[in-house]
Amino acid sequence: MEEAAGERSNLAGVQHIVLVLSGKGGVGKSTISTELALSLRHSGKKVGILDVDLCGPTIPRVFRVQDRDVHQCDSGWVPVFVGQDKSISLMSIGFLLERPDDAVVWRGPKKNALIKQFVADVAWGDLDFLIVDTPPGTSDEHISTVEALRPYKPLGAILVTTPQAVSVGDVRRELTFCKKTGLPVLGIVENMSGFVCPHCSECTNIFSKGGGEELARHAGVPFLGCVPLDPQLSQSLEEGRDFIQEFPKSSAFPALAHITQQILDSASQRSS
Repeated sequence: MEEAAGERSNLAGVQHIVLVLSGKGGVGKSTISTELALSLRHSGKKVGILDVDLCGPTIPRVFRVQDRDVHQCDSGWVPVFVGQDKSISLMSIGFLLERPDDAVVWRGPKKNALIKQFVADVAWGDLDFLIVDTPPGTSDEHISTVEALRPYKPLGAILVTTPQAVSVGDVRRELTFCKKTGLPVLGIVENMSGFVCPHCSECTNIFSKGGGEELARHAGVPFLGCVPLDPQLSQSLEEGRDFIQEFPKSSAFPALAHITQQILDSASQRSS
């Protein structure tokens, strides 16, 4: 990726930037961000996650690195690395709080300033993918993030919804946000799409089904897939375990692998 501006040269070594968005809270953006990062790592990619959910940072906890500190180097902040191979790097306000239960009670300008600092001052090094985990909505944080990343031409955005009509309606507004800001949409993921019984393999559509796919068809954007409710996935996130490595036979694994492959295909088309 070309160096867009001197003060933002820390992103010069990042090949592809993917934002994970939703108009609705609680639909699983951090889950999709985490599992996409793990799946890309198992595909041999170096991955970073930038957590710009300033009021509800969860990325440090799901990787079990919430006790780590951020250090300074000559080119800025050093991200927190996951695993001995350091193939996943993280940055979040969660690493900057004195106590994990501290609330971030900030007005918009202070939030926007930190997001710009995250984009400019984190020494990511060479990454194949930088995944940006965002808060719900289409407000200050999203505008600041998109504007700060615009010089680096992000690969696009993944929009996450659950099947219910109320969630799909909020994601429809997120599509409008992407259109207004010129952010390409890589596709829509329908999360929590049915519960597959671990004993009999019967699928029960607890939150209805098909809303995300219908929205994608109506909006003319790709539908990346349905991720079912999976107790093993929830457990792995709670315990900071690598779901992709430990549960290849789970019901959610094929869906996450398929989503990852489509992101890899989009990146390959961009590079060719």
